[in-house]
Amino acid sequence: MLHRIISKLRPNFTTLTHRSVFIWLLLTALFIRFPFFFRDYIDRDESTFILMGQSWVNGYLPYVELWDLKPPLTYLFFAGIIALFGKSFIAIRLIGTLLVASTAFFTYRIGETTTNSKKLSFWAAMGCVALQSMFGSLQGVMSEHISIAFFMPALYFLLKYKQWYWYLGIGLLFGISVMVKLNMAYAILFLGIYILYWHFRKRQFWIGTRNAILYGAGILSIIFLSLAPYYLENKELLWWNSVVLAPLEYSAARRYSFLKMAPICIITIGFLWLSHKKKIVDFSSKNIQLLTITIVGIVFSFVQGGRVNGHYLIQLHPISILFIAIAISSIKFLKRFNYTPYVLFLLFLLPMEAYLEYVAIVKHKIEKHTFFNGEGISVPNYIKENALDTSNILFLEYHIGYWMLDTKPPTKAATHPSNLCRDETFQFYDNPRATSLEELQYIIKELQPKTIVTRKNRAVFDKKEEEENRYMNAVLARYYTPIKTVEKAVIYQRLKGQ
Repeated sequence: MLHRIISKLRPNFTTLTHRSVFIWLLLTALFIRFPFFFRDYIDRDESTFILMGQSWVNGYLPYVELWDLKPPLTYLFFAGIIALFGKSFIAIRLIGTLLVASTAFFTYRIGETTTNSKKLSFWAAMGCVALQSMFGSLQGVMSEHISIAFFMPALYFLLKYKQWYWYLGIGLLFGISVMVKLNMAYAILFLGIYILYWHFRKRQFWIGTRNAILYGAGILSIIFLSLAPYYLENKELLWWNSVVLAPLEYSAARRYSFLKMAPICIITIGFLWLSHKKKIVDFSSKNIQLLTITIVGIVFSFVQGGRVNGHYLIQLHPISILFIAIAISSIKFLKRFNYTPYVLFLLFLLPMEAYLEYVAIVKHKIEKHTFFNGEGISVPNYIKENALDTSNILFLEYHIGYWMLDTKPPTKAATHPSNLCRDETFQFYDNPRATSLEELQYIIKELQPKTIVTRKNRAVFDKKEEEENRYMNAVLARYYTPIKTVEKAVIYQRLKGQ
């Protein structure tokens, strides 16, 4: 019975068109991600991007009124959605779903170009949708989703087209990618070097130089366009400090130990070496070489940055899953094996988080008469209903609440709650305070927020921030009283006379 159902659902690869592939990928992404459209936030970074985008819509360039660590095109993406659709979680998550489907579609096109196998490329693309849409924060719209959505078509065009004018367009797309997520610069640089190498090896010195110049011109055009608004307002130094210097300083200060970084390096190098040794993958192919360079460049960027968070891997998933699929398909006995029903069955099982979320939003609708859920929604609703002060409030968790209340964080450093403890970045946006404790003391003693929101039974900041946690615990005990616990959020009100 199950086998017959799966047989009817699977696509007909002999008649599969590019349009039908995109529809398959979009519907799959929509099915997995849809129940999360109604969450207040899925990752705190997404909430920060929304706040930064709203500030831009309100007339302030990124880093001027609020501050965070990403390049400006990340915030332009959110600003554009807010400007067009207003304050809509659904619009943000829906366009994020389109990005996931687009990335997976170009994964398919790259696979199709490299292997001439629609079947292999299709399942790699479906796996790409799944890996970009599951496990923790990946259901949100992360900067990695935006960056890789521009990177993948550029990579496809690099593999597919040889005419000189394509290199300018490729450079423009890569420029957007790097101005969303700076670490992609390594993969893009390595690919640029390869362009020169490929042509020079064939003694095509003029062609190689011309293509490399056009490629670089496209990238630099986007970088300078992102700088232009700051130049016009005499704030180009703020752009340089925030986009270039602050991330470098942050990486140097927050590096993981070598042991934490070693596994991803060992797995990547081991897989590539084994594929070459066993002749599973044809490394003489130019397309395979480009894919290999991309993987190496992205992993190298992780090593240089000294960190690998779960959502960073969004950048690695499309290429790595395609590479793995190519390697697996080269194994002789698998060529005769009909794996389609098993892949479909696995894809049905994988989105367990989505199934649970569907149940959760239906229960929430029945109990609360709305699909929208989470403390970032329920806490602002409580604050509005009880006429609490919204002009002087500090969210140490659920900071999407600023957006819901039409207010803003008390200082630049408070834009993302964890930024309060990143004092190594303060110098890059001319913060008057030099340390995290000074910043917290300024907020508590000078600004004196009337309301503070924290998470129940959790440390205010990361466990490693011991001094900051001790200070905030003392502050909450002395100057504030908890007036309401809303789901997992605790709302504190400042005591009179304090």
